[in-house]
Amino acid sequence: MSSPDREVRAARNDAAAPSRRPVVAVTGAATGVGALLTERLATSEEIKQVVAIDERRGEMSEAQWHLLDVRDPAIAEKLRGADVVVHLALDLDLESDPTARTAYNVRGAQTVLTAAAAAGVHRVVLCTSAMVYGALPDNDVPLAEDAELRATAEATGVGDLLEIEHLARRAPRAHPGLNVTVVRPAILVGGTDTALTRYFESPRLLVVAGSRPTWQFCHIEDLVSALEYAALEKVEGEFAVGCDGWLEQEEVEELTGIRRMELPSAVALGAASRLHRLGLTPSPAGDLAYTMHPWVVSGSRLHDAGWRPGWTNEEVLAELLEEVAGRHTVAGRRLGRKDATTLGAAGATVALVGTAALVRRARKARRRV
Repeated sequence: MSSPDREVRAARNDAAAPSRRPVVAVTGAATGVGALLTERLATSEEIKQVVAIDERRGEMSEAQWHLLDVRDPAIAEKLRGADVVVHLALDLDLESDPTARTAYNVRGAQTVLTAAAAAGVHRVVLCTSAMVYGALPDNDVPLAEDAELRATAEATGVGDLLEIEHLARRAPRAHPGLNVTVVRPAILVGGTDTALTRYFESPRLLVVAGSRPTWQFCHIEDLVSALEYAALEKVEGEFAVGCDGWLEQEEVEELTGIRRMELPSAVALGAASRLHRLGLTPSPAGDLAYTMHPWVVSGSRLHDAGWRPGWTNEEVLAELLEEVAGRHTVAGRRLGRKDATTLGAAGATVALVGTAALVRRARKARRRV
């Protein structure tokens, strides 16, 4: 997409602001999506003030910073005077301890919702993922935003996101007067590291026989733009954000130039399960479903509010390929250059060779103990 086209869409997304400029608090404001949103809001004429909350100070000097853990009940005092809170302090790192990650994510969201209500905040914006809809063979393409959330807790972080969704739905009943908006991005790209972005670091694209993969991306810039829309109350409720449309697996292979390696379901799922159980890969077998079955979302609520994505699926995929260039992953596990060179000679069987090698290495290590 050309720069003028992006400027036109950006102007369209900067619709008329509410009559009173809000004070917006952002948690997780020092890094990632939180840092980008803090910068965007702090330089916006539609925002009166940005309150930035994190455990360390970020680079945006125009924001008012408070350094604390979002699980600390003292956050209520820091939120006093804010109109809207955008909660982005989430740990979705593949390498995090699952128990500690859940404790941080769920307790953090719960504390922020309670503290916001106590501080007189009238809206909280939460960010989960379109993964909460679940990747299932009978999903509509695209899914309506009010579709049932049919995901399970078997994929990385999805159990945490489902619990946050539950908290979001319960909060207005527990705290009358508090409105909650939930934003669900498609596969997020732009400095991110997930099981789904690592899929494109492999020398072959694993395709499970009989599956129907569909790919829909969301550039981090578009997510930030959508979060700004939510903060300015131009859209509310539960809505998805991503590029328009989707790509079929054949289109992805043509665009990336990476050939597929097709495996029977039992082999692929069995290998993924064994590797994760042995602690050799960060991704549980449940992550594989999101590369097998469709979970494309419509994004109609944002569109109805006048928002449009600045990126296409093709453009985001091209950026993702640039980001992962030089990285080598087999079965979700990053390999060093030496391992990648050795396995690269295995051609079409590289993933299976890598799986077997990792399992053998783990067994030998256990025998030495």
